Amino acid sequence: MTKLIKKISAPLISLIFLLNMSSAGMADTTVSAEVGFIFNTLLFLICGFLVMFMACGFAMLESGMVTSKSVSVICAKNIGLFSIAGIMFWLVGYNLAYGISPGGYIGKFIPWADGSKLDTGYSDGSDWYFQMVFCATTVSIVSGTMAERIKLWPFFTFAAILSGIIYPIVMGWQWGGGWLAELGFSDFAGSTLVHSTGGAAALAGAMIIGPRLGRFTKSGAPAPLKPFAASSIPLVTIGVFILWLGWFGFNGGSQLAMGTATDAIAVSKIFMNTFLAGAGGVMGAAVITRLHFGKTDVVQMLNGCIGGLVAVTAEPLLPSPFAAILIGAVGGLIVVYGTKLLFSLKIDDVVGAVPAHLFAGIWGTLIVPATNSGANFSTQLIGVLSVNIFVFIVAYIVFSAIKATIGLRLSKEGETKGTDVTETGVIAYAIRD
Repeated sequence: MTKLIKKISAPLISLIFLLNMSSAGMADTTVSAEVGFIFNTLLFLICGFLVMFMACGFAMLESGMVTSKSVSVICAKNIGLFSIAGIMFWLVGYNLAYGISPGGYIGKFIPWADGSKLDTGYSDGSDWYFQMVFCATTVSIVSGTMAERIKLWPFFTFAAILSGIIYPIVMGWQWGGGWLAELGFSDFAGSTLVHSTGGAAALAGAMIIGPRLGRFTKSGAPAPLKPFAASSIPLVTIGVFILWLGWFGFNGGSQLAMGTATDAIAVSKIFMNTFLAGAGGVMGAAVITRLHFGKTDVVQMLNGCIGGLVAVTAEPLLPSPFAAILIGAVGGLIVVYGTKLLFSLKIDDVVGAVPAHLFAGIWGTLIVPATNSGANFSTQLIGVLSVNIFVFIVAYIVFSAIKATIGLRLSKEGETKGTDVTETGVIAYAIRD
């Protein structure tokens, strides 16, 4: 009997000892400063390349939405604008945003420089990369709206100004500790700072350049679908799925930390709400187009997904799952009716970027106080108005200056032949419309 007790007690005591050690280890959730530095940096880099992959999504979405005679130029614009945005954000953009004094309006016109320190919590290079892909996303929003009638190099000129000066200034107002941050404005991942900025610039450009030839009839109604048919709905669908995937990096990375269990839980909840808002946008657009127009419009469903994602971007952490779905669903409805509004105003937005990014971005920013008790409506309204009015006016002036100097729009002959022939000389499809 004594031998049996010894055989049982020895392993039992060892197990209790190991459990006590495990409990002590589990209770200690604090990591060293260096480990936290590594995890935070890794979050920026991983989420950054997810956001960079959104460039592919924009390229595919736009390529599918334009007619088949303008696809090569869309590809050239998207890889060109991303390269320009990266160079400009390194050259001046980063320090225009982060070189700003507390409560100020504009930073410094100097290039980025690495000053990484352990107590910062992450490497400077990872922060530059993460913020740079946000900057490039803003420029991508403008590309599709003005497609099929804007010249390539004038667009590149505007891309340089938007990414190097306009976007960094408004970014600094909030994320750089500028006057909107001091006021208490809340925009977690950029419904206004990124998406409305891109949408406001796109709206200014569309108004300056005018609609495509024949896009609206003499009565003001949109022309029949066939001459302006999207070249590939499957490409648009692939593009939206890629954008949806990239949005997890967009919103999740904006937690800006992954060194604690609390941060990991927050990022996980952000991922969930981001997904649900996109789903809400899809179904909101699907239901309303079926009920209102008699057919379920797949293009509006796809853009509704983007509208839902844009809407939740201002506050993806604090809403309940049900609230995230509702916020996204309203974003989808805004896309549908925003598209009709642009038609009534005879504004030609080829890909629907203005409703999806500008209008849904405004909605998402203004609804933040419903789930975030630290925000208030008046401050959110001030932020929305100041950013969008500033961007629209500056973009309008820049586009007008480009139009008056080097020219903005293709000739009628060039537009009729298609931008692929006139701007790149490369035909995307051997068989065209």
